[in-house]
This record gives sequence, structure tokens and C-alpha cells, in this order.
Amino acid sequence: MTFTDAELEYLATQRIGRLATLGPDGFPQNNPVGFRVDPERGAIEIGGHRLGASRKWANIVADPKVSFVVDDIESIQPWHVRGIEIRGVADPLTGVEPMMAGFSDEMIRIHPYRVRAWGLDPSDPWAATARTVR
Repeated sequence: MTFTDAELEYLATQRIGRLATLGPDGFPQNNPVGFRVDPERGAIEIGGHRLGASRKWANIVADPKVSFVVDDIESIQPWHVRGIEIRGVADPLTGVEPMMAGFSDEMIRIHPYRVRAWGLDPSDPWAATARTVR
């Protein structure tokens, strides 16, 4: 299984993540994106408006290695942050059903290689985990 139950539960509560790709100049580019989880494939799916014409799409076509982060602050008092970082390989897909109204028929599907999570265990809010999944 790519994601634990706690990770899937957390991801289901979030709608925006940040996708980092490598630009043609070798520097990272980081963009907020809408996403969903495909638990059967163990993948993250990213959609958007005119996604196939975006710089992130071009970056993935040139180099499919990506990092994707979803995080939030659950509480300030006491301080409690939580999140997931997913490193993996992205597939640019065309001709797919748009994820939502206004999105194009392109999708980026991330196949995780490494998953790091923090703050997801209510009994130990400082706990962090990391594992290679492929």
C-alpha cells in the first residue's frame, strides 16, 4: 500500500498542494495545484485549467521527477502542524475526464517513490515517518 490510512484520511481533508518540478534552467519551480488521491493506483492526480499549456507540464515532459507537498496548521495553541511530502515520478496524461468543471482534459499522475509524513498521529503530534514505497 502506498499510503497509510492516516495519510489517506489527511489527504481527503485537503484540496490544494504544492508541486515542485525542475525547470529548463535546472532550478525548481513550485506551484499550488488542485489534486485528488487515487487509492487504487496509490497515486496523486493533479488537474487544472489549461494544464497541458503550463510550465509545470513542460517541465514534467522534460524531467518527470517531482516533489509534492500538502500541509497545514491544525492548531496554533498548541502549535500543531501536519503534512505529507511525496517524491516521485509524474506522468503527463491527455484525453482524461476533467477532475472538475473548468479543468482541461490533461492530468498529472504522480507515482510515489518516497513518502514522508508528520503530525498525523493525534497521540504523538510530533511524530514523523518516512519510507520508500517503490
